[in-house]
Amino acid sequence: MEIIELFEELAKIPSPSLGEYNVSEKIKEYTYNNGINAYYDNYQNLIIKIPANDTSKKPLLLSAHMDVVGNSSPVNIKYSDDKKYIETDKTRTLGADDKAGVSVALYLAMYLAHNPDIKHGGLEIVLTRDEETDMSGINNVDFSQLESENVLVLDSDSLGNFEIAGAGYTKLDIEVTTKLGGHSGNDIQDKKRYNAAKLIADLVSKLPNGVYKVENGFTITSCNLGSIVAGATDIGIERLLDKKEIDKPYSKTLISLCADNVINTKAYAHYSLRSSVRKYEEELINKFQKRIDKFNKKYGEFANATLKTEIHMLPFEKSLNETMCNIAKSVGKKINLKVNVQPFHAGAETHIYANKVNKYNAKFMPVLVGVANIESMHSPNERMEIESLNKGYEFIKEIFLEYNK
Repeated sequence: MEIIELFEELAKIPSPSLGEYNVSEKIKEYTYNNGINAYYDNYQNLIIKIPANDTSKKPLLLSAHMDVVGNSSPVNIKYSDDKKYIETDKTRTLGADDKAGVSVALYLAMYLAHNPDIKHGGLEIVLTRDEETDMSGINNVDFSQLESENVLVLDSDSLGNFEIAGAGYTKLDIEVTTKLGGHSGNDIQDKKRYNAAKLIADLVSKLPNGVYKVENGFTITSCNLGSIVAGATDIGIERLLDKKEIDKPYSKTLISLCADNVINTKAYAHYSLRSSVRKYEEELINKFQKRIDKFNKKYGEFANATLKTEIHMLPFEKSLNETMCNIAKSVGKKINLKVNVQPFHAGAETHIYANKVNKYNAKFMPVLVGVANIESMHSPNERMEIESLNKGYEFIKEIFLEYNK
């Protein structure tokens, strides 16, 4: 079975998040038929291990996820008219994210199982569940059972991407409260009755938003204002929920049901902050806090602002060890593949590995790797360039061989 055939076998099996059983059983069948040890962990992630035949060398870990964006409807695979792409009949996603990565990992395991003369320090493969929704699969892996330090997470959408750092995700919530509310007519002349909606608008206008730090042309740290809420009273929301028919956009309907004759006493702003360097994140949060402190000093007892932060995902910071980068660059030259060593400004399973330790209490050193060119990911128009997957497998195989020299 060629790697493209393996990919098609896996892709045609629907595997929505937390509905991966059928595809994981197909994977187990594949490993069994090739004499490879595979087992479920306590969360039904699949763990695959090819034992070392040279203990002087170190093991390497490949990681990918079995779930895809989409439901349990049939995956009707077809080829593009020019035969260069695998796609679907446009009724649902293809699931190349991340069955391309799964296929490459399995195909390398099969290659090693059938070529025992290749000396290596062992191959570990972790195939997770539920990456696309809550990352509950990777968060339930027992990392103390893994021996590798270097991890290649095969989950980027472009062949040759070798992404060495990724932004964490922190939520910032600002609340403004005022001491005195009142009626928008009778009390409007009282200058001590500050409107929380107006105050938060003024505060937000002075806070950072957008790109904060750039290095080598790549965004490293940014923050984004996601929402401002004020004046949405409980009564207004109850009226919205009671409406049998709601005109879109819903937010406009909600506004029409909110009172405009009230001097607001509460208002909220919600931000996301992304950074692949923790010191820049701390620096940016400090700027927020200083501005809020200045606000509180200005309004004294009549208005108060508070800032709360919640870490949603820790950053994946660049490792000082450049072994894998150097190997990837060397292999890229050997096989005529452009290797893009760069950070990325989003989250992935790399972030979980980067903040965990292995069996020997050593920190994992992950990299996010692209093993195929995938277009329109997560949509019915998703398609994968066939030749890129063949090249992606060659890339990972040669990295493994170079790593074990």
